[in-house]
Amino acid sequence: MSYTEQWTVTIDIAEEPGRTHAVARLTTRDAGALTGTGEARRHPGDREVPEIGAELAVARALADLQHRLFETAVLDIERSTGATSHLTG
Repeated sequence: MSYTEQWTVTIDIAEEPGRTHAVARLTTRDAGALTGTGEARRHPGDREVPEIGAELAVARALADLQHRLFETAVLDIERSTGATSHLTG
């Protein structure tokens, strides 16, 4: 059986003085939605470059989302097989 599906990641970025917060939401056909969050803080001595804060916050939100998606997959495998799963990577 072969098929194609599309998953969507939406990223919201909020900036305030010295801090950027990002939320990455993955919407899938089966899992519904998973959310990852990330934050970046500017060192007081650094100059304000909003793009850098956004890049760091988004990278951290995506890393958090990846971790949550991996955990979801492990739980789904365990529910499906009835055995403890030991995935790596």
